[in-house]
Amino acid sequence: MAAHATLPFSCSSTLQTLSRTLSPRGALQLRRGFLRLPSHAALTRLPRPCCRRHVSASAAASPNGASADGKYDYDLFTIGAGSGGVRASRFASTLHGARVAICEMPFATIASDEHGGLGGTCVLRGCVPKKLLVYGSKYSHEFEESRGFGWTYETEPKHDWGTLIANKNTELQRLVGIYKNILNNAEVTLIEGRGKIVDPHTVSVNGKLYTAKNILIGVGGRPSMPDIPGIELAIDSDAALDLPSKPEKIAIVGGGYIALEFAGIFNGLKSEVHVFIRQKKVLRGFDEEVRDFVADQMALRGITFHSEQSPQAVTKSNDGLLSLKTNKETIGGFSHVMFATGRRPNTKNLGLEDVGVQMDKNGAIVVDEYSRTSVQSIWAVGDVTNRVNLTPVALMEGGAFVKTAFGNEPTKPDYRAIPSAVFSQPPIGQVGLTEEQAVEEYGDVDVFVANFRPLKATLSGLPDRVLMKIIVCATTNKVVGVHMCGDDAPEIIQGIAIAVKAGLTKQDFDATIGIHPTSAEEFVTMRNATRKIRKKSTDQVESKDEAVAKQ
Repeated sequence: MAAHATLPFSCSSTLQTLSRTLSPRGALQLRRGFLRLPSHAALTRLPRPCCRRHVSASAAASPNGASADGKYDYDLFTIGAGSGGVRASRFASTLHGARVAICEMPFATIASDEHGGLGGTCVLRGCVPKKLLVYGSKYSHEFEESRGFGWTYETEPKHDWGTLIANKNTELQRLVGIYKNILNNAEVTLIEGRGKIVDPHTVSVNGKLYTAKNILIGVGGRPSMPDIPGIELAIDSDAALDLPSKPEKIAIVGGGYIALEFAGIFNGLKSEVHVFIRQKKVLRGFDEEVRDFVADQMALRGITFHSEQSPQAVTKSNDGLLSLKTNKETIGGFSHVMFATGRRPNTKNLGLEDVGVQMDKNGAIVVDEYSRTSVQSIWAVGDVTNRVNLTPVALMEGGAFVKTAFGNEPTKPDYRAIPSAVFSQPPIGQVGLTEEQAVEEYGDVDVFVANFRPLKATLSGLPDRVLMKIIVCATTNKVVGVHMCGDDAPEIIQGIAIAVKAGLTKQDFDATIGIHPTSAEEFVTMRNATRKIRKKSTDQVESKDEAVAKQ
């Protein structure tokens, strides 16, 4: 018997239409209020309605939305097919019927003025390939842990760098294909090449001009390297993801999340790793207790930190090895020197100055609360605006832009309680305020801290520990910040972020039953404050919190 599909129906007109369409042999069978259709093969012979794009009334009426007058080639032209640009383009097309085109340069694992690729930094040269390398590097630590659980190895496990990089690049090619299909299915026109804005409604790609009612810039950023002697001998984070061979000994200059993530990767793959930071501590802007904890844990795994050292030069000796000179010392014998000293907006040669788009001193595009630039018809989202440089934030900004420009629904991106992670080893997850920020904003704060040896380490014998921290406004009892450093911290904090975003209180946390035995249960079992900070009067704290709640 042929397979059947069962669909709900609610009106006789639907039945009449389908009855006229189907042959007697494929007549509809009714059963308890459902339509029972013949096999899939029979359904494929049904006449299909002509393809007609739906344009919402709000979009057609919007002063910035889909244009029905044919004055422009497109309603939206997006420059840059990264996370924010792709999200905005397909939403404008599928949700509002806009005519959309997007341009992106050809794919390459390392970005340049001529190469980029669908998916942007996160997919091709950031989050995804980096996380794959993190996965690959973690096995060495797990091999060490396993010995305490009875595992023995006749020989030490060996790692093949070439296999990891080849498999990583194969996955990137697959993802590029997926992004191409996403755009195609959304009926977004993909144009390969570098886009340049000619005037407020015109973009040039490979010498061909395209007009659009709205132009969206989502070109992201790229690594920034200092101007010091010998910098051409060093590599950046793009190159570090695609090296032909694994570093034997590497100097990583920088104390931010990119530096720590690569330090963990190469340390896990048994490279000798030295990290040089300008400050006293790593991860400026993170919670102070977390900064100290992660550096201590990484040092226990064999990473050497050199604090308060500014790079001055990179030199190469006759044996081909590199030396790094700082304001304090010169250390040599490195196979690689990597700089992870920040990123800059990728706004060069876009034609922005010529059309009057305002940029800040670092080259970031200045936008208003709705992502509109100083030119009425030009918008920007993602890292190119240097607001909050995270992929999920770019996605949020892209969605908010579409609501504003095409949905007749002005929408501001919501930057409150954004969770984030550092995929160091051990990793960090955080959401909300640091202890220092909470004291500054609320004055009276209760801080709950747990620093413990996880269950796994009791048998592995390794010095691994976990840090968990809850920060509470003492007046309202609301949890305003949560931080964790330890295994699975990013996964755990993603769930905790919902509670913080929802404005739950410490009492709500305490009333939640834990899952035992897990590290995560500590977040609902910390009963006594580690310290209570009192800086402001109750009235001041209450008025501040009430003001935040009313936003």
